[in-house]
Amino acid sequence: MEQQNNDNQMQIELSEEIAEGIFSNLAVITHSNTEFVIDFIRVMPGMPKAKVKSRLILTPEHAKRIAIALLDNIEKYEAINGRIKIQEDASIPMQFGGPTAQA
Repeated sequence: MEQQNNDNQMQIELSEEIAEGIFSNLAVITHSNTEFVIDFIRVMPGMPKAKVKSRLILTPEHAKRIAIALLDNIEKYEAINGRIKIQEDASIPMQFGGPTAQA
């Protein structure tokens, strides 16, 4: 068995700010003939507007590689934790339920 040469390994840095991540509960995906754009959005209950919190711009090949990797990870997750259930009504959640705020 060959050992990998450490000179060929990429080191990836993760800053504290990026490591915190960005919560998103909506993604909008668009594409052209040269790129895929994924906008990650946070929708909050009772708010008429939602802001794009992050945007990824990918080549078509990279978008497909990410889709394959995501499906692989979902399969591994479901093998351990059970099937992920998706609601039949896949509309944008404008009201999350629970008590409404009063002033």
